[in-house]
Amino acid sequence: MISIWERETFFAPQDVIIAGSGFVGLWSAYYIKKKYPKAKVSILDRGLIPTGASTRNAGFACFGSLTEVVYDAETMGLEKTLALVELRYKGLERIQNVFSSSKIDFELCGGYELFDAAHSMPVDKINHYFSYLNSLLKEITVSKKTYRLTDDKLEHFGFGNTAHMVENRFEGYLHSGKLVQALMRKVQAMGVQIFSSIEIKLFQTAIDGIELTTDKNISFTTKQLLICTNAFAKELLPEADIVPARGQVLVTSPIKDLPWKGTFHFDEGYYYFRNLGNRVLLGGARNKDFEGERTAAFNTTDTIQLALENFLQHVILPNHKNSYTIEHRWSGIMAMGSEKSPIIKEVQPNIFCAVRMSGMGVALAPVIGQKMSELLLH
Repeated sequence: MISIWERETFFAPQDVIIAGSGFVGLWSAYYIKKKYPKAKVSILDRGLIPTGASTRNAGFACFGSLTEVVYDAETMGLEKTLALVELRYKGLERIQNVFSSSKIDFELCGGYELFDAAHSMPVDKINHYFSYLNSLLKEITVSKKTYRLTDDKLEHFGFGNTAHMVENRFEGYLHSGKLVQALMRKVQAMGVQIFSSIEIKLFQTAIDGIELTTDKNISFTTKQLLICTNAFAKELLPEADIVPARGQVLVTSPIKDLPWKGTFHFDEGYYYFRNLGNRVLLGGARNKDFEGERTAAFNTTDTIQLALENFLQHVILPNHKNSYTIEHRWSGIMAMGSEKSPIIKEVQPNIFCAVRMSGMGVALAPVIGQKMSELLLH
């Protein structure tokens, strides 16, 4: 049983309860409190800390590699693709406007895409693609050269099996854990309550609002519910067009004289890596076992980890064999679906969702959060 003091404070009826304390949930709370300072807002998360993808990703601050944007334009259509790229770009701008770079280790150190030497697209085709995309993206990035060919850097970087490299100087990286912590501190200072290790098992409409049943034998009442649990949203919204996608990651020991810095994509983005100081953080290889990686389990597997180690040895560090060890391995769970655009809508009266970030939650969440503040509390 809870006391009357607890009932009238911690567990008092709320204006908005947010399920999920990852990037989307935290940014939504931030913008809701900015728009409605007197609103009572609480966040519930089933983890001890935010898990899923927000604190388990690669820390990329990216909005779209060359081949990803080309592929999306061919499959989703140009209009939807450009709208999605703009959301990501604006999201990265928002992060920099709200937090100092030093607080979250944010650095626009450049994003690169590597092209396989064995099956590389001809350089004239690469030039055609980035010239075309540069003309389309100049209104978003305010630059005539978002993408540019930088083959001249390849020798210094020392990559193996790489014929060409395209740079996007508006991309970079950040520290995902520090960003989540900074967001938590900011929204708590605005009056948002954050409850961890508590899971919403059921929600139903009641006379006085929406009643939430949790796994802790404690119920909550709220005027509006916002579900931001991304890959795990199907547990509350079974009809949602969401497929979990595991992303496995490894980090090396420090490497003496690491010759490059930045964020990198390879093989249409299925491999991605960056420097973490003088270590290498590498993730991906999901295309080696699509079916096995359509899971919400947080373990790592030999199939993917061996593929990552092989890529590390032959492509990223061919000149540093036997000079490093693997110090960390983990996985995070992304939310994919039939298309890449996020699902942002009212699914039932006063019940909303902001899910399916398709692996781009870092960049999308600030803009999605503001959009949710405009939908709620009318």
